[in-house]
Parts: sequence; C-alpha cells; structure tokens
Amino acid sequence: MKSASIEGWDEAIARTRRAQQAWAAKPVRQRLAVVRRLRHLIAERADALAQTLPETANRSRADTLVAEVLPLADACRFLEREAKGLLAPKRLRHRPLWMSGVVAEVQRQPLGVVLIMAPSNYPLLLPGVQLVQALVAGNGVLLKPGAGGLAAASMLAELLGLAGLDAALVHVLPEAPEAAMQAIEWGVDKVVLTGSAETGTKVLAALAPQLTPAIMELSGCDAAFVRPDAELELVVSALEFSFRLNGGATCIAPRRVFVPPSLAPTLESRLAERVRHLGPFDVAPHAGALARQLVQQACESGARLLSGGFEEDARMRPVILADVTPEMAVLRTEVFAPVLSLMRVADDTAALEAASCCPYALGAVVFGQEKTARELAARVRAGVVLINDVIVPTADARFPFGGLGRSGYGVTRGAEGLLEMTAIKALSVRRGHWRPHYDPPHPGHEDLFRAYIQAVHGAAWRQRLAAMGAGLRTLTQLPRPKRSTSFWANFEKGSN
Repeated sequence: MKSASIEGWDEAIARTRRAQQAWAAKPVRQRLAVVRRLRHLIAERADALAQTLPETANRSRADTLVAEVLPLADACRFLEREAKGLLAPKRLRHRPLWMSGVVAEVQRQPLGVVLIMAPSNYPLLLPGVQLVQALVAGNGVLLKPGAGGLAAASMLAELLGLAGLDAALVHVLPEAPEAAMQAIEWGVDKVVLTGSAETGTKVLAALAPQLTPAIMELSGCDAAFVRPDAELELVVSALEFSFRLNGGATCIAPRRVFVPPSLAPTLESRLAERVRHLGPFDVAPHAGALARQLVQQACESGARLLSGGFEEDARMRPVILADVTPEMAVLRTEVFAPVLSLMRVADDTAALEAASCCPYALGAVVFGQEKTARELAARVRAGVVLINDVIVPTADARFPFGGLGRSGYGVTRGAEGLLEMTAIKALSVRRGHWRPHYDPPHPGHEDLFRAYIQAVHGAAWRQRLAAMGAGLRTLTQLPRPKRSTSFWANFEKGSN
C-alpha cells in the first residue's frame, strides 16, 4: 500500500471505489478476519510500530506503547466482538395497527470512500482506530497523516496488506494539508478530521459545495471541577499527570480548574510543588507563541504565575496560573501547550456559569464523591465527562469520543464511532394483499380515523372503549374494499 502522489489521484480513487464495492459485498465476518490478523500483527510488531514515532522530550518509547499501540489493539478486539451485531439489520418492533402487514427494518450500509485526516499528537492511535472502523463498515479509505505521522500510517497500511486486505482499499496520502484538500476536490463520501477548530472551519468550507458529511473531532479547552468533597491529593496527581502525558499536547487535557475558595490555597501550593520537576517540553512554535501571549495577558490582568515558564528554544515548563477571572482570554482559547488556569468559585452553579464562557466543549473532569460528582456531571456541557480521573479512560475502545460547540460534532471510537462510518437505509416490506390506502376516500373515513385515534391514544379507558365501539359501528356502514382483504378481519385481529 504505497503513498499516492497528487498526480493521478483520480485513478487512485477510482481503484479504491472499485475495490470498495467488492469489499462491501463481503460478509462482516470476513472483514473482521482481516482485523483479527491485523491485531496479531500489531502484537508481534509492537516495538516496530512504536519506533515509527520519534522519541521526544514529551514521550518515551514506553509511553508510545501504552498510549498508542495497546489501545489500537484493544480497538481491533472490540470490533471483533461487537461489530457483527452492531452492523446487523434491526427489525422495528411495536408495529401500529394501521401498518398491519408491514415489516420494517433499519440497515447499515457503507458510505463508500472515507477520508481520514489525522493529527500530529497521536498519529497512530487516533487515525488507526478510525481506519479500522471504516474498513469494518465496508468502506475504502484515504488516510492523510498529520505532521510526522507518515511512517506510522505507512506501516499500519503495510500490516493491513499482510493481514489480507486488498491494497487498493487504503491509500496513504502525503502529510501536507494540500493533499487532503485535493482528495476532497476529487470527491469522497465522508471526512473524519481530528484537528483544530481553525482547520475544521477550512475543511467544512471545502465540503459545503458537495454537501459531504463529516465528523469533526476538534479542539478542547477542558474544564476540571473540584468539588468541596474532592480528595485533593488525587486532584494534584491527576493534574500533574495531564501535564506529563505527551507534554500536555492532548486535546482532552484539563486547561481550566474551578475550585472552592476553601480548597484553593492548598491545591495551588501542592500542585505548584509537584510540577516543578516536569519539563521542559517541546511545544509547536505557534502553540508556544500563543501560550506565551495568553499567559502574559493574564498576568497583566491580575493572574498569579505559580510555576513554569518559557525557554528560548521553543520549549516550556508547565505553567500554572492562579486568580484567573472569566474575562481573561486564557479561559476561552484553545492552548495546545502545558498551561493550566485556576479559578476560585463559590459553588457548582458558579463553576458551571464560569465554564460556560468557553466555546469549546470537548471534555470535562469532575473530582468529588461519586454521588455528588454524578449530579454535577449531568449539568456539564461536554461530549465526554470523566469522574475522578483524567484522559486515560477515553482510550477505552468501548468509549465514544466527540465534542460540542467549537469542539466539533460526531463521534469516533466505540459502537457509535463504528456506526458513524455507515449510512442508514430504511427498508419496508408489505406482505399480503391488504392495501386500504389505495381505495378512494369515503365520507365515513373521517369518523373512522377519529375513532381510531381516540381508541388507541385516548387517556381514559372508558374513552378508548367508547371510541372503539364507534369505530366498529362506522365500519359496518362503509363499503367493502375491492382490492384488499377484509378490513374487518384485520381490525379485529389487531384489536385482539
């Protein structure tokens, strides 16, 4: 499975479409056999896969194995267990009487060719799960890696070939953003983007003329709510981990912490002490410049810098700001860097009000006793809410992932992520010869339909019983349909 050059893409996509039609015709169990073999190959070559991703100051080889390779293998096994049932046709139950003789079901059909636009921070796991789900659903795939992700994408495609997948079903495109735009121009059936809100806006503009559907897994500026009954040591450890994991370059890492005034001084001192040893971490130049600007603006407006700072070589140590207020831009801006803002709030309602000023709603964390934490979680506006943990549970293969607002729409991963890779086809089959709707209307039909509605949907049983009697009397006065079986028989059968 070689990378496709820009020249000749029309031919490449045409080959993918032809291969996809044959692939979609295969039973789901045959598609899953490829996934099972892929999982075994991932296990055999875990180190080689990890080595396609460079070891940096933000991530060790062990981090890559546990953060990318292991969850990808788990996602394959999840599909092996669940996909057949999820993709099977679903027969609709509780048929209305007036639909007597009708069998209705909902089917899941492949979309066609799916374009996956991968991020740079998790270049194996995130596009890998999306790729496998798209294939299991019966699609062909164009995979556009994020910056630095070409080697990982190419090796994953190679392993799929070794697992028995037709090479034409997956094309790995160049990393350049222009590659994705060229693919959109040639024509795809759905786009799955993991990236910034700014990128999402540009991609959606390109998709609009063709009305191409998309899944937008976009930016986060996640909130952490610390309740008065929270275990502070757990909160400190969780926030320290969110800095340490990938150097804070994780879309679902907490950026805003809302804490009661009674707990704030202790949390501030403990957290600042714990993170002093972390870093420096590598930060993308544009992210570092934005973080520096936001931190400077916040400090000029009254925020306190508890720890961290910026170095000259595009690296930084985790920054913690205290006494942040709602009007500060750092609370409303996507910052793909290790920056954390602490804000004191009187209660849960005040915390939710302060959190609502941010247009991003990807994830959130609630720290506290489970009962009260659940109550607060139910009020939080976010696509993903974790209680007493950060980030890691979202790697669960069963767990759908997606956001609201400027964090995008649609989900990836889990059962819902698999179904996003399909289109719904509703199928209705009429059995027998009864087609009363084909007969010309009769003046008595109005009374009959009124009685039927009251008999089936009336509030009181006396009302329903009276309506049924009125309907039966009306039926005796109607002419017998010529092209259908006895309406009497069907009505009485349904009534029983």
